[in-house]
Amino acid sequence: MSSIPFSVLMCVYKNDNPTYFKQALESVSNQTVRPSEIVLVIDGPIPKETSDNINDFALKNKDIFNLIDLKVNVGHGKAKNIGLEKCTHELVAIMDSDDICTNDRFEKQLSYFKKHPETSILGGIISEFNKNINISLGERSLPSTHSEIKKFLKKRCPMNHMTVMFKKSKVIEAGGYLDWHYNEDYYLWIRMYLSGAIFSNLSDIIVYARVNDEFYLRRGGWKYFISESKLQYFMFKKNIINIFRLTFNILIRFFVQFVLPNKFRKWLFLNFFRK
Repeated sequence: MSSIPFSVLMCVYKNDNPTYFKQALESVSNQTVRPSEIVLVIDGPIPKETSDNINDFALKNKDIFNLIDLKVNVGHGKAKNIGLEKCTHELVAIMDSDDICTNDRFEKQLSYFKKHPETSILGGIISEFNKNINISLGERSLPSTHSEIKKFLKKRCPMNHMTVMFKKSKVIEAGGYLDWHYNEDYYLWIRMYLSGAIFSNLSDIIVYARVNDEFYLRRGGWKYFISESKLQYFMFKKNIINIFRLTFNILIRFFVQFVLPNKFRKWLFLNFFRK
């Protein structure tokens, strides 16, 4: 057990791959610092294989496992809010249902919070892979200091959501998770910025993130472009960005998310937005 208690929040729904989900669960429990609590939200009906994986995991981790079974799918934002309410500790680590933590992820994040107690939210680098975790498709590195992250937020999402550990009170203060098409996390970071939260990112890989061609498809199309454009306009209305930055951000997104074919968008992500 850690000297600093913390919760891990996960959500799973019917379309999550059962094998990948099992690997994600195992990576959360096989840590150098074991979580004090794992809160898992089942967002609506799930396949039997996923349910069996949950039951097996619960038997092995009954002392720290808290299961919330929603009979109807409510969506990512609402499911995370429901889970967050049930987290009993101030520090909460987010974990996606198909990614894999490094075995020292929580140890590194807790160490940072201990040294920098003023921090509201802490993320880190992700290494992206498809089928083989040892073959990296790229790393998504982000600014590490609060001042750098505040500047970056005006251009792009400044945190890798699947890596974050945050103070529950600071997220609730900003309004929690709210639905925003494929951008619930960016929307939350913007609102935390407005509420005065202190951001930081580790300069270490702490999560292996699974990607495939659907990942790049989700970052394209008219709906995604409109969602991103509205988010940029929200920042403009809140005086985070000026009219010139707003125009530039929307034009870039129109080209990348709507004009570019998926194969070129993938190439752009891997060669310009990743290391």
